[in-house]
Amino acid sequence: MSRKLVVIAVGGNSLIIDNNHQTVPDQYAAVSGTARRVTSLIEKGYRVILTHGNGPQVGFIMLRSELARGQVHTVPLDSCVADTQGAIGYNFQMAFYNEFRRRGVDIPVSTVITQVVVDRHDEAFKKPTKPIGLFYSHDEAKLRMSRDGWEMAEDAGRGWRRVVASPSPKEIIELETIRKLISHGEVVVAVGGGGIPVIRDTRGNLRGVEAVIDKDHASSLLAVSLEAEIFLISTAVDRVYINYKQPNQKGLDRVDLKTLKRYINQGHFKPGSMLPKIQAVVSFLENGGKRAIITDPDNIELAVAGKAGTIITQ
Repeated sequence: MSRKLVVIAVGGNSLIIDNNHQTVPDQYAAVSGTARRVTSLIEKGYRVILTHGNGPQVGFIMLRSELARGQVHTVPLDSCVADTQGAIGYNFQMAFYNEFRRRGVDIPVSTVITQVVVDRHDEAFKKPTKPIGLFYSHDEAKLRMSRDGWEMAEDAGRGWRRVVASPSPKEIIELETIRKLISHGEVVVAVGGGGIPVIRDTRGNLRGVEAVIDKDHASSLLAVSLEAEIFLISTAVDRVYINYKQPNQKGLDRVDLKTLKRYINQGHFKPGSMLPKIQAVVSFLENGGKRAIITDPDNIELAVAGKAGTIITQ
């Protein structure tokens, strides 16, 4: 039976099926579906760390904060990330508990509220690029930019979203806690939303900052730090495509690192969409990782078995 460590990064958008299924019960239903598929891996002996995105969920919190402006204090972005780590982690804990109970699996599940250090001089703070929150029409985006001072950008043909700084993750503060939990056989939910972005001040103390760390890059750092055998990114598409949504679109089943880099240079992957996932995979493989996978939630088990998704190797 396998004891390989798999880091599975679940996209925040994949926790919301569509615009008609955004409530907390709807999100729990999506979480439960992912938990069922991941439990099948656990039953085969894989050790699992699950990370997740939080873009839409942070957007909901910020919208509530805006609507309540003047009545209660607004919520800073780092606290929004912490809030979503707790809420989404709770949903995963409950979903795994219920699925484990149904199958007779006796494994503890823990969520680690995770801080991730970024460089306070990171160039990303000068040029925000990370999309967060809801999608807006062009007219709504113009209103937000003029009225609220937001920086916004068009997001892969899906609408306009607020963009914030996305500095590179440098250090996972709770790494040793995560390592100990995994070594004791637990399933761990960690680095939610890329981790709570913190910087070290001149005295070495931590302080939260207004930013969002890309969860795939933070998950890649976690996978490298723990020497995971497999790094899997679960997203909205079944595999990686070149010439995406064009007549000559082609899905990639297996690809090596050199070829993947060539596709990056040819501009096949969009910033704010597939490009960060591809870059996270490249970082994992360049830093000692052996196998990375990109697929959708329905194909997680098959992809780990090598029968679905895009499998990227050295």
